[in-house]
Amino acid sequence: MPLFAFLIAALLALPGLAHADFQPKAEKVVDNVYAIVGPLGQRSKDNDGSNANFGFIVTAQGVILIDSGASRLGAEKIAAAIAQVTDQPVRWVINTGSQDHRWLGNDYFAAKGSTQGARIFALKRTAATQAEFGAQHMQMLAGFLGARLDGTQPLPATTLLDGNEASVELGGETLTLRYTDAHFPGDAWVWLPKRNIMFTGDLVYVDRILGVLPWSSVKNGQKAFHALEALSPKYIVPGHGGVCDLAKAKRDSGDYEDFLANVIGKAARDMEPLDATLNKYADLPQFKHLYNFSDLHRANMSRAFVEFEAN
Repeated sequence: MPLFAFLIAALLALPGLAHADFQPKAEKVVDNVYAIVGPLGQRSKDNDGSNANFGFIVTAQGVILIDSGASRLGAEKIAAAIAQVTDQPVRWVINTGSQDHRWLGNDYFAAKGSTQGARIFALKRTAATQAEFGAQHMQMLAGFLGARLDGTQPLPATTLLDGNEASVELGGETLTLRYTDAHFPGDAWVWLPKRNIMFTGDLVYVDRILGVLPWSSVKNGQKAFHALEALSPKYIVPGHGGVCDLAKAKRDSGDYEDFLANVIGKAARDMEPLDATLNKYADLPQFKHLYNFSDLHRANMSRAFVEFEAN
């Protein structure tokens, strides 16, 4: 089994992750901008593999969707949530990342929304990583979604944006994509400067502990969060957890990134013993209330240690 599929399967086996069948619902952030907040637990059959947050902007020229779900069925449920708010079609989809729940619904929206189908936008490295990991995503999801994965066709973003940062004007809205490369290679945020709203992708987790995976970068995460702070968004739609302000995003994610980089990273650079370091910081009162802390925190520290030890 490929490393990615093995690790996700292990996460799915964690206790307490089952949820009742999840039905996405739109939550108003400001006029014409909505979030769809996923469950806090991991991917499951009951949430169609889509445990992340999504969002959309309603314009006079159609709907702009932020991320498309982990399957065709998940995309259909996102479309149904949008239809509860507006009868405008989904004309554009913006992908913030390469993990399954960010893009495996692309094909569904590309075939719908307008006569030509929705256009799918992403930064170039995001789309490249989608193509690289698509087969592994499908293998992993098939293991627990079964028939719920039927009809899902991996479609990497087709309208590719150059550079580390790019802006598009769609339906009178300005959206700026910028690489974060933190949780997963090619991850990006979507910044709405006219609205002072940030869709962070998997850079920010609130209410649950963020995950550091073997391909994650704590260094990039810390740098990207500090850049986010400099923009001072009024509203943040995180990758996971409820819509929040900057202060909560900092408490739940930014401060944790700082801990991993400044404390665990320093221990690695100072060549302190790994086990002693992990034991020393196993209990952190400021973060232990976050969902999945006991399951993920030690592994997060270990991977951060290895990243800083190697560089």
